[in-house]
Amino acid sequence: MTTDTDTVLKVAQGEFVLERLPKRSLELLRAWDAADEYLLSHMAEQTIDADERLLILNDGFGALALGLNAYKPQALSDSYLSQQATRLNLLANNIPLDHVNLTHSLEPLVGIYDWVMIKAPKTMGLLEDQLIRIRPHLKSTTQIVIGGMIKTMTPTIWKLVERLIGATTTSLAKKKARLIFATLDPTIQASESPYPVCYQLEGTEYLISNHANVFSRDNLDIGTRFFLQHLPVTQGDVNIVDLGCGNGLLGLIAAERNPEAKVHFVDESFMAVASAKDNFARALGVHRSATFKVGDGLQEFADNSVDIILCNPPFHQQNAIGDQIANSMIKASKQVLRKGGELWIVGNRHLNYQQTLKRVFGNYHLVAENKKFVILKARY
Repeated sequence: MTTDTDTVLKVAQGEFVLERLPKRSLELLRAWDAADEYLLSHMAEQTIDADERLLILNDGFGALALGLNAYKPQALSDSYLSQQATRLNLLANNIPLDHVNLTHSLEPLVGIYDWVMIKAPKTMGLLEDQLIRIRPHLKSTTQIVIGGMIKTMTPTIWKLVERLIGATTTSLAKKKARLIFATLDPTIQASESPYPVCYQLEGTEYLISNHANVFSRDNLDIGTRFFLQHLPVTQGDVNIVDLGCGNGLLGLIAAERNPEAKVHFVDESFMAVASAKDNFARALGVHRSATFKVGDGLQEFADNSVDIILCNPPFHQQNAIGDQIANSMIKASKQVLRKGGELWIVGNRHLNYQQTLKRVFGNYHLVAENKKFVILKARY
């Protein structure tokens, strides 16, 4: 359980109360890490003119944006939860919302930046895509700093930065965090982003495209493959939600097998929802309609409005591994399901979703299992 000390970030720029999303009654994790502290410590030592432009990438829950809010930075993220947490944390610290310009990962950048701070993401494809996107908006004097915990700062990061931006130097380690400093090399030829990448879904004619931050973007992951073999088939005009949809394969195939159903795709990743929308439109869009929502789980759905929820939940949030996202999805599912509605969920056997389903729904049924995964359903 977090304490007041765990929710107050104390840095040279001031003290800020920070909370994570989704909220838990017994939160075990802070809303920042030592890499955020290191980045803010470095920036406190710099001279930043009032007219200089700051760009922040992958700010977890707003620590960097709040610490640097006096400079009205632009904060780019692929995470709706990250953006929403930043808004809530700004309000909690009595900082005007317009002190931070929140931008999602697929919105175009405009103009040149004097300072770029990058929190190293978990997905190297996302970093590659971001470096390619920001390069036209840099100049030779732009200060580029990448921060992360040492365990996540793999040699791949150095290679990517040096290939796409220019020469790098590194800081000393501090509290198991490190900074990389990069300088734009104008002789390096600008690259075209390789994303989205595409593959043909096995057993179909569907071409599946995936943006850089989509889980298992290069091929069909084995958990989804197993789930696709056991999706429910129903009759009538039912509402099906692909919760945490990723590239939308569960909802897409569910729509194919349930021709009268209305399918809804939901994810907190802007790139995931964009991929799901592209894939559905390409496969079934001429004949079917669907809804696509970037948001915090099922918050946009009314109580008692959904018949079936399909979910292959993530077991990590940024670089933190845990079941908090899955548990939040399970609890929210009961709220929006109609009486008799069902939540279908797939997961690694060791994650023990059975316990949470039993606690929340009072029941669960084993649909299928193999050596690695279980597919479970719970009825409201």
